[in-house]
Amino acid sequence: MTSRRFERALVTGGAGFIGSHLCERLLRAGTAVVCLDNLSTGSTANIAWLLRHDEFRFLEHDITAPLPPLAGFDLVAHLASPASPSHYLALPLATLRVGAEGTRHALELARTCSARFLLASTSEVYGDPLEHPQSETYWGNVNPIGPRSVYDEAKRYAEAITVAYHREHGTDIAIARIFNTYGPRMRGDDGRMVPTFVQQALAGEPLTIHGPGTQTRSLCYVDDTVDGLLALAASEEHDPVNIGNSDELPITTIADEIRKLADRDSPVLHVSATPDDPRRRCPDITRARKLLGWSPRTSLTDGLQQTLARFEHGQ
Repeated sequence: MTSRRFERALVTGGAGFIGSHLCERLLRAGTAVVCLDNLSTGSTANIAWLLRHDEFRFLEHDITAPLPPLAGFDLVAHLASPASPSHYLALPLATLRVGAEGTRHALELARTCSARFLLASTSEVYGDPLEHPQSETYWGNVNPIGPRSVYDEAKRYAEAITVAYHREHGTDIAIARIFNTYGPRMRGDDGRMVPTFVQQALAGEPLTIHGPGTQTRSLCYVDDTVDGLLALAASEEHDPVNIGNSDELPITTIADEIRKLADRDSPVLHVSATPDDPRRRCPDITRARKLLGWSPRTSLTDGLQQTLARFEHGQ
């Protein structure tokens, strides 16, 4: 296991949920950061205090378009993409383009700068998995024409072109397969489970569960996810690495925990299941533990308490 320090980083999607946390952590580590985002799903509110930092620059730009003159990076972290179902279903072609052209543009910059390239991939590359828990050697069970395919296949293509740049150009790559991350700065309207439940619970509304609620998820607090991303970026690893929490819980259990922590009597309302919704999701993080010395540290209760507190105060 090796480690390195970065002097200057470009973070695409840096005004988004995970991207803004990554920008913040890099700055605290002494790395100068250029944050690139077209604000289609991100927000300058996520980086408001960073804009006052001398070593931070925000560039409003769509990564699918040719980049303006940029140079001098030793890390390019590519996090740009709609990531919630409500966003990528509303922006299907943009989601595919950012996975394809956006990833190519980011890779080309990393190649010309001889920078480490970090791809934020996703557990969605495994689809509705037939292997459990999901290890990095599993090829997945993805419907290529289903409603989720624009995100799933965009990320699968992004992984393919990233590996192709490594094989053909020797680009120094890292691929993080991120599992369900939650925490402050999630958009309340993005349709993902935790912010939806939190918003509903705080408002005293029914918590809507799609399907029976026996589907499982493994939730990783955003601070832990960023720890994993930074550990992977600082390593010499080139193959995909799962970044997530191996504690697997039914969705009904997660809903109950949020209701309890919110101290509300909100009922649970079951609605129609979402097409192609994975029935089980849990990462095998053996490689992350062995290669990076990383595993999540934040308990679900602590992470949800911090998330609820931020939502109560308007983030």
